[in-house]
Amino acid sequence: MKQITSIQNPFIKSLVLLQEKAKSRKQSGTFLIEGKREIEIAMKGGYEMENILFLPELISESEAKKLSSNTELIEISKEVYQKLAYRDTTEGILAVAKSKSLQLSDLKLSKNPLILVAEAPEKPGNIGALLRTADAANLDAVIIANPKSDLYNPNIVRSSVGCLFTNQIATGTTEEIITFLKEQKIAIYCATLQNSTSYHTQDYTTPTALVVGTEATGLTQKWRDAATQNIIIPMQGEIDSMNVSVAAAILIFEAKRQRGF
Repeated sequence: MKQITSIQNPFIKSLVLLQEKAKSRKQSGTFLIEGKREIEIAMKGGYEMENILFLPELISESEAKKLSSNTELIEISKEVYQKLAYRDTTEGILAVAKSKSLQLSDLKLSKNPLILVAEAPEKPGNIGALLRTADAANLDAVIIANPKSDLYNPNIVRSSVGCLFTNQIATGTTEEIITFLKEQKIAIYCATLQNSTSYHTQDYTTPTALVVGTEATGLTQKWRDAATQNIIIPMQGEIDSMNVSVAAAILIFEAKRQRGF
């Protein structure tokens, strides 16, 4: 079995770049996953692992081998692990995984899809929370319009608690996504303050896309113009908006309620 004990090892240096640089992840088509549970979920979701690295002080070789199957297993030192690990509680195991295509054309939708679209979400924590909600509701897909960050950013991998790997995900421009939804005859319901009707008055039992924007600026005019209906969550306090992942959850589970869960 291969062993690596130095943080100066060229392979380890390349993995550090995967953690730190979106450009490196894009060029190599790979990214790092930390933690046994996350690796297991990714493998179940069809992600291919190139290498699995483990720290024997935290996880046994036999446990690591259960995850590795046909993947190269590499024993690493504590120094190397601490250099690569993004958090302290990942059980001493990491994997180098191949990223997936995020093309709209690769989505496999049901006959009556329910989709979440998020336009230009900026905070990894919000993206992770959106993916967790989408997983909880078993949505057909999550589509990110005009993404501000690489979805394989370690902060998103971490905050999604593995739900990056359980959802069908695609990215595209606002124009591309609107065209895609209309071609698929999917109704577009945009959460926005302008020219909106209360969300609970609408019918989401047919093919539906629920679209949310950023808390700071909301959805762009292109989405509001393309909407089948603009919708709003009635606010009864002093502020006029809530966290985007909370708003999305309210809309998604109203649609799920109408569909009989």
